[in-house]
Amino acid sequence: MSISLPIFLIIVGCTIVTFIPRIIPFTVVRNMKLNVVTKWLSFIPICIFTALIISSFIIEDGSLLTINWSIIFVIIPTLIIALWTKSLSVTVIVGI
Repeated sequence: MSISLPIFLIIVGCTIVTFIPRIIPFTVVRNMKLNVVTKWLSFIPICIFTALIISSFIIEDGSLLTINWSIIFVIIPTLIIALWTKSLSVTVIVGI
């Protein structure tokens, strides 16, 4: 399989455009104290985050529920890296 130069440049451009809004905020606020945000997030139960993740990979097809395996293949390594490194930036990079 060969890729032409314009397609390759589009892929690189999409990577940069995706990378910037997801990583730049973490590098900007990395050294800031976010006490208000931390306190606010403490009121959000883990079940809400779990529901958001589960709803992203379970697909309702009429009366049948199916699993989107491509999303599972992204969630598992991301979860492992999140638990192993405890770093939000590394977790986001792996998830991307």
